[in-house]
Amino acid sequence: MEVRVLGAGVEFIPRALDTPLRLSSGLITEVTEARTEVSVLVDDKEAIGRGSIYLSDIWAWPDPALTHEYRDDALRLLCEEISDGIEELCGREPAHPIELGLRLHHSVCIGNDPPILARAMCASPFDAAIHDATGIALQRSAFDLYEAPANLPSADPYFEGAAADAIRSSVQKPETRLDAWWIVGNSGSLDEAVAPWVEARGYRCFKLKIMGQDNQADADRTAEVYKAVRSYGVSDPSLTVDSNEANPDADSVLDYLERLKAADEGAFRALRYLEQPTGRDILEHSQDWRAVTRLKPVMLDEGLTSLDLLMEAKTQGWSGLALKTCKGHSFALVAAAWAIENGMVLSLQDLTNPGYSAIHAGLFAAHIPMINGVEINSPQYTPSANEEWLPRLSGLFEPNEGVHRISEPGAVGLGSDL
Repeated sequence: MEVRVLGAGVEFIPRALDTPLRLSSGLITEVTEARTEVSVLVDDKEAIGRGSIYLSDIWAWPDPALTHEYRDDALRLLCEEISDGIEELCGREPAHPIELGLRLHHSVCIGNDPPILARAMCASPFDAAIHDATGIALQRSAFDLYEAPANLPSADPYFEGAAADAIRSSVQKPETRLDAWWIVGNSGSLDEAVAPWVEARGYRCFKLKIMGQDNQADADRTAEVYKAVRSYGVSDPSLTVDSNEANPDADSVLDYLERLKAADEGAFRALRYLEQPTGRDILEHSQDWRAVTRLKPVMLDEGLTSLDLLMEAKTQGWSGLALKTCKGHSFALVAAAWAIENGMVLSLQDLTNPGYSAIHAGLFAAHIPMINGVEINSPQYTPSANEEWLPRLSGLFEPNEGVHRISEPGAVGLGSDL
């Protein structure tokens, strides 16, 4: 299958968060949604695919010396540059959509201003749109496109020349029910922020934002949340914690876990994994995670920006990858296949993305084995951004009984026509 990229477009939509989202790097109150279109030619058929992403500067470019407005403008400009130059960035030669996406990722992720994570984020909706368009042209799910042998020179070196085989093996019969997650801040009333949603939507999985600087306070907060959701009627809750890189080292994470176990054995048992506790540059902030992972899995998130880092992550003892499609659909597929081949586990987060990107995340988690279901946070933070898909996709955007329902797991492309 040879796909030629013909052109692209991008538009920007400002979004205000209903509830501010606090990361260790700052408070997110507003964000820009970038919506993309890419036109392709495959088997003499032209089609247009779509993608979207939130330009989450505080997450992807956490520089306190720069204002949100400055970073937002720079990310918009980068998206426009990608749109204008997409044929060149994809190599100007037809290729399999995974190869096109990796070419795009590698071409855009050169330089440090904006940093590589922000660059990958800006490229990602164009990559998604390529796969979406290819599926639309062929009237097939994008995940069906990975069944046939393919030449993937950008991925083959990581699989001894057999990247397509590894990717094909990683795609499973799609799930139709995926655990839904509710984000819990590091402070505030749980009776007001969590209890109503447990009652209304049946949430039983909770991701805690902890601060990473006071292990006893973090352990106490984790135990508090566990006890609270149990009191709301959740008999067997699942928890994860995310300090957004605020822990100084692996020893501090081990200390947190030991304090949590001492504070509440039930809360400790309920903890499924920890996300990226330390700095995102895993070469500069190298850690030995083996003592921690004997207790709980530790997932690499912001630190995975290059396929070259996969073996380093394995060597350092990371348990698995917290994937985000906002780093690129092709990149995520290859990283997932490598992780599965190398005995690592996977989870999927979506960076609070709405609409097209939330549909994309749901389909990705349905087809690739995850230990967490899928974390789709736009129903919590920007529900109005999903309104154009309601009520027809209410099963996805309005979780019920604690799950997202994937009503059409075989949707054409990446589901932009749903």
